[in-house]
Amino acid sequence: MRYRLCIFLLALSLSSCSCDPESLAKFAVSGMETMMGEGFMPSDEIRALGNFQGMSVNLSQSTTDGETESTIFLQLQNGDPVALGRQPEVLARRCAELYLRDYEKSKEYEKITVQFLQSDPSNPENVAMQEYTFDVKDF
Repeated sequence: MRYRLCIFLLALSLSSCSCDPESLAKFAVSGMETMMGEGFMPSDEIRALGNFQGMSVNLSQSTTDGETESTIFLQLQNGDPVALGRQPEVLARRCAELYLRDYEKSKEYEKITVQFLQSDPSNPENVAMQEYTFDVKDF
């Protein structure tokens, strides 16, 4: 019951807020970057390279046989098929380069994996993926 009341009050406060949604989103992004590090969220420059409709980042650290491997996963969704069709590996490298340049904690990671995800507009469950992995030290 208490959980429902909290959600109701949160929804009520957000719906009655006369805030600009764009300002609210910028505030949320700045809070995320404060916590994760400057440049954590992919830049608009990356979005423009492939006219991507969605972008996300996941950070991973795994330990196998006593060795730790850390990877940045940069997912770029529904880009321009023409931009992706020419030389996707070159586009992936350029996106990785821009992301690593902007993210202040990128040197803490060993690899960056760029994933291009394309979903079928008529069947969103049908997804194609291209994946490219680079060593951070090469940038």
